[in-house]
Amino acid sequence: MFTVRTPRVVAARRLHRRRDRDESGRFLAEGPQAVREALKAGVVTELFATAEAAARYPEWAASLVDEAAMQALADTVQPQGLVAVCRQRDIPLETALAAKPRLVAVCVDIRDPGNAGTVLRTADAAGAAAVVFAGDSVDPYNGKAVRSSAGSLFHVDVVRARDTAATVDALRNAGIQVLAADGYGETDLFDLDTLGKPTAWLFGSEAHGLPRELAADRRVRVPLYGGAESLNLAAAAAVCLYSSAKAMRGAQ
Repeated sequence: MFTVRTPRVVAARRLHRRRDRDESGRFLAEGPQAVREALKAGVVTELFATAEAAARYPEWAASLVDEAAMQALADTVQPQGLVAVCRQRDIPLETALAAKPRLVAVCVDIRDPGNAGTVLRTADAAGAAAVVFAGDSVDPYNGKAVRSSAGSLFHVDVVRARDTAATVDALRNAGIQVLAADGYGETDLFDLDTLGKPTAWLFGSEAHGLPRELAADRRVRVPLYGGAESLNLAAAAAVCLYSSAKAMRGAQ
């Protein structure tokens, strides 16, 4: 049984650091839901399990670790006994666009990993083909982002692109309209009549929003009918992506 000093456990533990994730092209996925989806996606290179978890999931070949090793590998206070080492699965934007996606979510400079994972999950549920992390965005392979995605990280194309302006240009050149979710946008979401077209939605950080110089085709606001000052990023993304998904289904 492996311990915290076992070299393979030591190597996996380093993946809690972004630098080591970037250098190795690997990351950790924790818990049965994430592990199940990672196995389906064929990206698992090693699976660690406690004896109890291994007995619960005998169909998954795993390296047994003691409780102390699992605590070191996990990123949660109460681990569920399963941690997989996975290959990162992001692809170049050009590759994602070659598949002619009809719906894309673009996270611009978002720094909260929980929001990143939630947007991944929401985009997947709405039928988006790709999620782009543009500019100075959080690492989508951060432990909290992976958990928050609830397995959706393994279902959609993931793109990381440092140059946000170039990303917008590439989307537009691919025939995709670019809509910016903006609480002060000039266009009401429910007045839009172009949502049935291939669309990329831009979502900014809750603290700073989207850069004003970012050239979207339209800046779109989600109408607020009550006394709330605004919607958080996850809620706004859900409303916008599902509005597009509904329009696209009607356009088929």
